[in-house]
Order: sequence, then structure tokens, then C-alpha cells
Amino acid sequence: MPHWTALVAEKKQRQLKSIPQEWLVTPPPPSTLDVTGFPESCGLLNVQEIEITNSSVDVLLKKLASAEWTAVDVTTAFSKRAIVAHQVVNCLTEIFIDRALARAAELDDHLKKTGKVVGPLHGLPISLKDQLCIKGIETTMGYVSWIGQYAEKNAVLVDILIECGAVPFVRTNIPQTLMWPESFNNVFGRTTNPYNVSLTPGGSSGGEGALIALKGSPLGVGSDIGGSVRIPSAFCGLYGLRPSYGRVPYCGARNSLEGQDSILSVFGPMTSSLGGLKVFMKAVVNSKPWLKDPLAVRKKWDEDEYDLADHGSGKDLCFAIMWDDGVVVPHPPIRRSLEITKAALQKAGHKVVDWKPIKHKLLEDVARDIWNAASAEDFMITTSSTGEPVIATMELDDADGVTASFRPRNGGVTAYQLWQVQKLRQDIRKEYIDHWNMTASETGTGRPVDAIICPAAPFAATPHGKNRYANYTTVWNALDYPAAIFPVTTVDSTLDGKQPPHSFYDDFDKDVYEMYDPEKFKNAPVCLQLVGRTLEEEAVIKMTEIVDAALAAAK
Repeated sequence: MPHWTALVAEKKQRQLKSIPQEWLVTPPPPSTLDVTGFPESCGLLNVQEIEITNSSVDVLLKKLASAEWTAVDVTTAFSKRAIVAHQVVNCLTEIFIDRALARAAELDDHLKKTGKVVGPLHGLPISLKDQLCIKGIETTMGYVSWIGQYAEKNAVLVDILIECGAVPFVRTNIPQTLMWPESFNNVFGRTTNPYNVSLTPGGSSGGEGALIALKGSPLGVGSDIGGSVRIPSAFCGLYGLRPSYGRVPYCGARNSLEGQDSILSVFGPMTSSLGGLKVFMKAVVNSKPWLKDPLAVRKKWDEDEYDLADHGSGKDLCFAIMWDDGVVVPHPPIRRSLEITKAALQKAGHKVVDWKPIKHKLLEDVARDIWNAASAEDFMITTSSTGEPVIATMELDDADGVTASFRPRNGGVTAYQLWQVQKLRQDIRKEYIDHWNMTASETGTGRPVDAIICPAAPFAATPHGKNRYANYTTVWNALDYPAAIFPVTTVDSTLDGKQPPHSFYDDFDKDVYEMYDPEKFKNAPVCLQLVGRTLEEEAVIKMTEIVDAALAAAK
């Protein structure tokens, strides 16, 4: 068998050939940190293509349905912008634009002949994380060992999106193993953050985050086992949603840690327009995924829940702000974004109280122990056929590598030991639900807190290799609470100066404090997270819309 590096070289050549040569551009010099303006200044996109790619999901769907814009025009515009994005931040894995344009032409033909759209996503280009199998296309998931493995059929979610009228056109980069909050692998290399290429876009759906931030896709699908939709959404200034287990079908997709069915990975939408979250979730769950995926929950879109029937119909909501998780204190820009959000909600007439986190450190330990029960073996077996090394750090220089707490450290545990951890998690989930219910005594609404607002990470997008703490997101995976990401502001060196040291929880908290320098995080987006209760996606989306509107009104 050829050396693994030869397999990678051959794969990279094939990837390059899949890019239309006339869409190759000269990227800005490496000294240009912010590349967000490049797609529009590079000269490849015409005026209409710029207008199309700057449009929200709702506007795109409206203009596609009225045939003001054709699916071919919209797919072409986003394909061109995606290819430009790839040349500056290295965000794509599989590129299949010819196939997408053929599908778009079929949709245009159908609309012309029948006067009807194919479905609720008619003509909308959708990018997919490199796990979602598409018949006839490789799904390497960043593993050299999986080069040359072509899917025999679509993942269930891909079938549903196509039935709804969507146009898949590219797949996006991830870290090897997926179990990283950054995006680097031995096949496709490293994805960078468009707002500042010296920073990470997050992970593991980092290719999606970077692509959508550059408006190379209006809506993408990421996956989230410990924050992999929310971290890149937060680091790239997007909206994103981590739904509860089983709400969005996973069947037929590739994954790490397959067979681990305690803390599950879920697929969720990532988008630059808030309307995209509802559009995606409503289209998918109304397609009855439970008829195609045995693990999908039988629950259609519930408009009453979206209208906040369980939350006083959305009047006088009470939000709880979690200023820190009792483990790591967030950096100044995150603190400022929480203060901005609190003031905006109070100005809009909502009540805001403080959230007291319980057992977040223990929940982090539980999640790590469940995944690491066999993750080292999983990674070793997957990479063994080619001898590809298992990546130990996301640092630019291996010498700087420090093992992050979420990476495997041992050979695994016995089944009985695993059961004890899973039992502990069940017990904490019950404690947390009781803890939430008890907040009814302090809200003044007669209800417990309607939603928690908290950081998505203790920092904005970090320099490569420095994202070593993911528990602001992972804790909600362990509890199976749906959570949405929304943008608030940007790191500002004037407003976000370094603060004097606080009393540190421990040495790790001190390390996170010491890594902060406003110049290092320059121009990074700052987003927050809104958390609801299990299977309450509709309400989480609506409350995120309410928070977003309050922030816009307060500006």
C-alpha cells in the first residue's frame, strides 16, 4: 500500500481538479488577517451574484419560489463564492458543483412546468459537513484510511433535504476524529477564521463556520456532540442550533465513536440569517424523519410551542444569565456581550436573573469519561490501515502541544465502569431538572426560568491550537438541552482591555485568563448561547428571535 502521504497527495490533486479553473483567484497576502471582504473585491462575482449571496435565507426562498431568481443562478452564485472562500480559508472537502447545477436545472424546470415549488427549501443551496454521505461521493471525514470509500446511498438527512428542494453543492472541513473544537486533519489541512486567519474557526464543523461567514453558503448542516455546531457558529459570528437527540435524523451518516449511544452527536443548522434555523428545522421535522430513521423522535413542528404557549406566550419572559460556569471565567469581550444582552432584554421589558450552575465540572468529567471509554481504540483502529498518525494537537507547532482535557488519555474502561458513569449522569440530569424547576420562586412569572443565556466558550475565536475548553457547550450535550447561538458584538481592544486578575478557580482558569490579549483576538466575533429544555427546539428558536430583536432595538 502507498505511504499515507502519497494517498493524501493524490486526493488533494483530485480535489483541485473538482474546482472550475476559471474560478481560481489570487488570494490576498498572508499578512491580510481579515478576509471577509475578499469574495466581493476579488472580481469573480458579478453584481447580481453579490446580491444573491448577501441575501437572507427567507429572501432567497421567496425569490426562488416566485422565479425572480432561478435555482441555477442562485446555485452558481453560491458555488463561485464558496470556491473563493475555500481559496482564502481552506474550508471545503468535496466539491460537486456540476451535480448541484444539474439538480438546480431540474428544479427550475419543475417550477416552470407546474408553477409549484418542489418543497419548502426549493432551490436553496445547502453545504454539508463531511459526514453526510451522498451517493457516489467519497466521505473521508478527514481520515486518510477512508480515502477512496464512496457512498452507496445518501444519508437520510440528505434524502430529506433533496426532497424538500434543497441543492447540496459542497461538503466542508472538519478535524480528524471530529473530537476537537478546531478544524485540522491530515487529508485537507487546516481551516482558518475569515475574520482573522490567525484564529481558529472552531470545530468540529469549522469548515461550515468559515464558509458561511464568507457567505459561500446560506445554510449549512453541522453536527454537535460537545459543541461542534455551536463553537464554530460562535467563533464565526453565525446563528446555529444544537437540537435534542433524535430531532434531526442521523442515520446513514459517518461518525466517530459509533455505537456510543449515551451522549449522542446531533445534526443542526448553521446560518448567517436567523430565519434559517426555523426554515431548516420545520422542513426537516415535517418530513417525518421517524419513518426513515429508527432513532428519530416522532414530533412534527409544533407552532404552539413556537408561539411560546409554555412560556406565557412570550410576554414578560424571564431569562437567566450564567456569567461563568464555576470552572473558567470568561474573557472581557464575553462578559461585555452578556452585559449588552442583559440590558437589551431589560429594555425590551423582560426580566433577567442570574443562573447558578450546578455540577458543571462533574458533567464535563462524565462526558469525557463516556467518550474516552473507547475513543483511543476507535481512533487507533480507524487509522491503522494506512498508518496515518492520530493528531495529538491543533497547534501550528507540535512542540507547543498540551493535551486538552477532552482528548483520550488511557486505553479505556470496563463496561461496568462505563455503566457507573452513565448512572451518575442520569442522576445529575434529574438534579438539574429539579434545579431548573425551583427557579419558579424567583422569576415572578409563576414559571421557572424560560431560558438560560450563557457564553458558548470562555473566549472568542482563539489562536490555532489554543481552544482547550469546550464545557460551556458540552454540558448541554450531557443534559440534552437544545441550544442556539446568536451574535452580539466583536472584540474591541478599547472596550475589552485586560482586567486585573480575579480569584482563580484553579491553575487552568488562570491559564485562560493569561492567554487574553485584545490584540491577539482582534476582530473576532462574539456570540452567546440560549439554552432551553429537552425537545423544546421551537421555543428555543423563538426565544432566540426575541433576544436577537431586543439586541437590534437596543443598538
